[in-house]
Amino acid sequence: MSKRNDKKADRRNRSGRDYDKRTQDKRNRDKRDDKRHTGTGNGERRRIRQKRRRRRMIILVAEIIVLLVLCVAAYGFFKLDKMDFKVLNEEKLEAYQDTGPYTNIALFGLDSRNGELDGGVQSDCIMIASINNETNDVKLLSVYRDTLLEQKDGSYEKANSAYNRGGPEEAISLLNRNFDLDIKNYVSVNFTALVHVIDNLGGIDLEMTAEEADWSNRYAVETAEISGKECIDIEVKEGTQHVDGVHAVAYARNRYTEGYDFKRTERQRIVLNKVAQKAKEANLLTLNSIVDEVFPMVSTSFSVRDMLGFAANVLDYELVETGGFPYQVTTSENVRNHSGAYVVPIDLAENVEQMHQSLFGEEYYEPSKKVRDIRDAIIYLTGVSDSAEAYNTTFEGDIHNEGAQ
Repeated sequence: MSKRNDKKADRRNRSGRDYDKRTQDKRNRDKRDDKRHTGTGNGERRRIRQKRRRRRMIILVAEIIVLLVLCVAAYGFFKLDKMDFKVLNEEKLEAYQDTGPYTNIALFGLDSRNGELDGGVQSDCIMIASINNETNDVKLLSVYRDTLLEQKDGSYEKANSAYNRGGPEEAISLLNRNFDLDIKNYVSVNFTALVHVIDNLGGIDLEMTAEEADWSNRYAVETAEISGKECIDIEVKEGTQHVDGVHAVAYARNRYTEGYDFKRTERQRIVLNKVAQKAKEANLLTLNSIVDEVFPMVSTSFSVRDMLGFAANVLDYELVETGGFPYQVTTSENVRNHSGAYVVPIDLAENVEQMHQSLFGEEYYEPSKKVRDIRDAIIYLTGVSDSAEAYNTTFEGDIHNEGAQ
């Protein structure tokens, strides 16, 4: 009985060993088949695992970048929300024919004592910024605020009265109507905002005459009071002076020195150019302070997306030309049915032709019938024809101001 049991146990053991051997043989065959069919060994499998890890890492980095972009965009939207955004009725802007690859923007500096941005105040500073979207070159043209032009109702008044009458919409339509332009957007800023911008940038250097320094001190008293800043006189001397926001704005607003309003617009362009150059070099902390203080004093028709687009390209923009407009002007206090002194364009149509040549490279531009009719009306009201002697409105501070030659 014992031998029989031993034999059974021996058969079970041999059967188990045979099963283990068959299992091991099958595993070996599977490994050989894997090598034959995939051509991979241990090294290849490591490379596959590394590729998978790299792929996961790339996806992770991409997700982080997308998250950062979304955070920056959200931050931008939050900051830009501080501005006064205004939607304009394009049908009321009287935009003329398209000027091609150019974005033309109306810039208004407001003499706003109580924070008004949407009308009811004079636009003491009127500029046209033209951006060449193919080269990122920027040209800046100041429109003399006292220029006699046709208003929305067909009457003739000073250019700066349009903003007072109908806000940015009416002021833009005045520029389009009288100059054959296609402006559809604007930026308006209270002069007080510029004081804060310049102070946050640490001031700017300005080349002044002794007369300009004296008048800057005089204007600075009111400017400081309006902006809530301290007023400390600068030296009354000729030469370069480092000035704060109060005196820089006072310098830009003064029109009582030689050159009068024509020279004043040049000073405004100088200050704006100095601020733009310094802002390009500012760090993020400084720019953030400017945004927090100044954006509530800014009104614009640009969307948040537009503003972020401009911000993305700001370092690529280059100011290549500045000047005043009209190029050929005189002044008159003898305007029919009007009182006071006006800046009168000498042949408005010819000035508009030169503007389009200078801003848009339209060598043979022909002004519209509307512009020619306005020219004729101005001649009738003032008696100023194309034979009148023009004032000198070209100054050394302007950049490549060839259009005024």
